[in-house]
Amino acid sequence: MTDTKDDSASNSFIEAFFTLHHGLPRQAPGSDASTRHLLSLCEPLPERPRILDLGCGPGRSALLLAAEAGARGTRGAEVTAVDLHAPFLEELRTAAAARGLADRVRTVEADMGALEEFEDGSFDLVWAEGSAYVIGFDTALERWKRLLAPGGTIVLTECQWTVDEPSPGARAFWDKECPLRSTAGNLAAAQAAGYQVLGVHHLPDSDWAEYYGPLAERVRTHPGADSPATEAALAGAQEELDVRARHGHEYGYTGYVLRPVTAGDGDAWPARPETAADVAAVRDVNLAAFETPLEADLVDALRADGAWLPGLSYVAEGPDGAVVAHALLTACEVDGARALALAPVAVDPALQRSGAGSAVVRALLAAAKERGESLVLVLGHPEYYPRFGFVPASHFGIRAPFEVPDEAMMALVLDASVPVPAGTIGYPAPFGV
Repeated sequence: MTDTKDDSASNSFIEAFFTLHHGLPRQAPGSDASTRHLLSLCEPLPERPRILDLGCGPGRSALLLAAEAGARGTRGAEVTAVDLHAPFLEELRTAAAARGLADRVRTVEADMGALEEFEDGSFDLVWAEGSAYVIGFDTALERWKRLLAPGGTIVLTECQWTVDEPSPGARAFWDKECPLRSTAGNLAAAQAAGYQVLGVHHLPDSDWAEYYGPLAERVRTHPGADSPATEAALAGAQEELDVRARHGHEYGYTGYVLRPVTAGDGDAWPARPETAADVAAVRDVNLAAFETPLEADLVDALRADGAWLPGLSYVAEGPDGAVVAHALLTACEVDGARALALAPVAVDPALQRSGAGSAVVRALLAAAKERGESLVLVLGHPEYYPRFGFVPASHFGIRAPFEVPDEAMMALVLDASVPVPAGTIGYPAPFGV
């Protein structure tokens, strides 16, 4: 039997919560700069993409996407903006009309967890900034996948732990609000759900200020509680602000750009273990890809070293069967515990950004996982390697034996059942460190 008193109190609180948040520019951490960066990781997009913005709130992201998303040389997208709160949708319609975007933005009052009104394959891009937590990260990935057209992409942002051992104070708040995971945990969940990772973007602290600054000012200047529901809404907002002030270094928001894996992924650049006949071609690719012969010499030196692992040097082939990309895993250590080092990764300069590099790295990592390896380390570009699941190695207490930017030294856990060692990386002698 439904308790109507409880329902009434719950509805009153929801109304008070939304009243407190009306007119704020954002309903979650974010910024136009982060929206644009996440959008850039989705390329290529159709000329006029069909975008579904779920949990759109007052529509800051929807407006930007409507104005700017699309293939290079074109502007704008068709955006369907979904939210359960009608006043937010009214704010969005008003703003869209004021910006001349009324013909590109359609609002729908609906539950993001139940989207039966949309047919399978209806959208090129599903977008959810700060809203997927309402139904859960894993549930969102499962339910929204069917909405994507072939080649479509999902972008969502999620709050997560940024430290290995969150404090009791941080956990006391988040465990009751929305249990958090780490970046590695979310990436593992995305890959288990059948997605490839196109990009990962850790939102800067300034993105929190864009949300919490106006909210804090609203709470500070609020005339006061006129009902138990308003009092509860104000107290909840103040608690959230206080937790961020005390424990903000322990958690943060991260954006994930994901695309469902299909049977044909990687077919354009078939990858396989190198053979003796590929040795010269591998050297040529490394010589062409880098400014000096150091990487090519490193590969040759590793072949003669005990760190070499037969079967974990991979090449990708072009349409004519020529070697166009190479990636190598060799044995290393983290304070005596076994790990693998991914280095170097080389692509024929004429074919960079073609997918050949990603194809050979994905195949190599899959081969390492199949062999039972548990940990891979890489020193590389922090905008590239997270697409494969790499996160800063410092999250696990792993550090390089030399000075290096924290975001550039990364780790990928292949087997979560194996404890991740902490400590300093020990590279084989050919690396010269």
